[in-house]
Amino acid sequence: MRNLHTRTTRTRVVGALAAGLLCAAGLAAPAAAAPAASAAPAASAPAEGLALTPPMGFNNWNSTHCRAEFDEAMVKGIADIFVEKGLKDAGYEYVNLDDCWALPSRDANGKLVPDPVRFPNGIKAVADYVHSKGLKIGIYTSAGTKTCNTAGFPGSLGHEYSDAQQFADWGVDYLKYDNCNNQGVDAKLRYTTMRDALRATGRPIVYSICEWGENKPWEWAADVGQLWRTTGDISDNWGSMLSILKQNLPLAAHAGPGRWNDPDMLEVGNGGMTDTEYRSHFSMWAIMAAPLLIGSDLRSAGEETFEILGNREVIAVDQDPLGKQGTVISSQSGRWVVAKEMRDGSRAVALFNESGTAQRITTSADAVGLPAADAYALRDLWQHRSYNTAGTISATVPAHGTVLLRVAADPRSVQHPPAVELGLNRSPLAEAGKKTALTSTVTDLGRTTAKRVSVSLTGPSGWSVKATSPTTSPALSTGRSLRTKWAVTAPQGTPPGSYGLTLKASYRSPSGVRVDSALPLTTTVVVAPPSGTSGLGDLPWLSAANGWGPVERNTSNGESDAGDGNPITIGGVVYGTGLGVHADSTVEYYAGGACETVTARVGVDDEEGADGTVAFEIWADGTRAASTGVLTNAMPAQALTADVTGAQVVRLVVTDGGDGVTSDHGDWAEARLTC
Repeated sequence: MRNLHTRTTRTRVVGALAAGLLCAAGLAAPAAAAPAASAAPAASAPAEGLALTPPMGFNNWNSTHCRAEFDEAMVKGIADIFVEKGLKDAGYEYVNLDDCWALPSRDANGKLVPDPVRFPNGIKAVADYVHSKGLKIGIYTSAGTKTCNTAGFPGSLGHEYSDAQQFADWGVDYLKYDNCNNQGVDAKLRYTTMRDALRATGRPIVYSICEWGENKPWEWAADVGQLWRTTGDISDNWGSMLSILKQNLPLAAHAGPGRWNDPDMLEVGNGGMTDTEYRSHFSMWAIMAAPLLIGSDLRSAGEETFEILGNREVIAVDQDPLGKQGTVISSQSGRWVVAKEMRDGSRAVALFNESGTAQRITTSADAVGLPAADAYALRDLWQHRSYNTAGTISATVPAHGTVLLRVAADPRSVQHPPAVELGLNRSPLAEAGKKTALTSTVTDLGRTTAKRVSVSLTGPSGWSVKATSPTTSPALSTGRSLRTKWAVTAPQGTPPGSYGLTLKASYRSPSGVRVDSALPLTTTVVVAPPSGTSGLGDLPWLSAANGWGPVERNTSNGESDAGDGNPITIGGVVYGTGLGVHADSTVEYYAGGACETVTARVGVDDEEGADGTVAFEIWADGTRAASTGVLTNAMPAQALTADVTGAQVVRLVVTDGGDGVTSDHGDWAEARLTC
């Protein structure tokens, strides 16, 4: 959920006054802002038919916040790019203005006033320009006395009917209605009042309810708005995206045409994640039937960003008119299978790897809800290739990657080449100068035979990569594998870090079509852990993912920049060493089979006051070796010890306690590894 102090330019202040106190303060309660009841019948405007598929478009907030570059020129520029780059043709429709478009004060008549510096020609002129491109325009305000920005722009609480009419007069097509400064007025009342005000205008306006999921709008807002935020704000990092994904996935039953779960805008192209992570972000939003609102400044975006955002096969999953949100089939150890029923009877299937190393993720046609068949068509929506499978749906998925497929029962699929899976027997970790043994597999998943199969493994320049068993097979029938052993050696003196390996396979279909497949992998050159007991705050980690801000060494988590934490403090006790994290968090260390125990004192940092609930886990390779229950800020530090004997990798995990990620600052105080 939201973290109030992480948005330095968008502080969210939620008042504690009741509606009666709002009136006592001289402000009209929401209902008093309406005209006579006869002037605003619920059916006065056609709410039906809006957002029958998840809205697609752009919102400036993630890329500009309230900075000066958010202005008329930017909005027009985005509309131009939608047309020029084919995004309009791909389905993107709305160009939405977020906070900071207005002056801080209303005019003498109580009307909203566009900022004359940002929008010298007013909002209607901008709307007219956007409409001239065959697009639609959206605007923002809050269901409170002010919006979320600290400058204090006017909100619509008590002004709903007047503001809604202004928006309609300007030609607005979409309203994002935030939750700041709400004075404690009941959420259902506030959001329903604006619904009625929008309908009273007679203009069809898509209504986006942005109350951060605090009052479970998925349970009551289906007849109020067309979409509702299910979480706090997204941030441009892996941990934030992953946390929001996990909160939105369980809500699938509430989504459908005209009623969408909204896990917040896209961060694709903003620079805080890798292209692999952005493809996962886009894939998972699509399979969740989430609104696709671009959050990057397309005027400076690279081609890879446009390639991701413009993938029409992925967009088709999101926009499927059946309107189903994907459901979780399995989620063991960070290996997710999510399947979405499509109108044509096929299934979109996401094989999503949340972990920091490549993982084999597998399911079946039966498990994702397809009928029994001799063969199935399997379409890879990022490779844009079609295959046949006998029923197994499986892939080795890179760290933080997603394989997105569309699968259908189809006897004609045997005309396509058989699907072939590439994989390694384990995560490739290597100590410089020492030989590492790996085994690759090439497996025929198809109903037909893969012929003339060959495999190769390549590494960085100067590395020794040698096959020690056969690299070819004349044919692989359904379910059969070519297993090849390799000896991989990084040169002595290779610095610790991540290096690329590429596993490639080539084969031919029964009709002679050649297929070349490649699996990019990452090998990590590691340093053997020192003998004795070492503080984990001082050891190098293999990977670190965090819900907000970076993982901090020997301080608490400050949520923004590295080094902005405070002394680790749990229950009034200050600790000089450890790790400061924010749920959801995972930190991995190389143990090399030489370590025995991990110990720590764990809990919620005192800096969060009474807020925060977390749970701690220690994993030894794929086995959970120790865990706590849910811990709150009221609890003192808990001792946690795990036997990690023989483990190659030790993983420290902090989850959110099951209630969202508000203020979930977890401390691994005095965390130590004994080897």
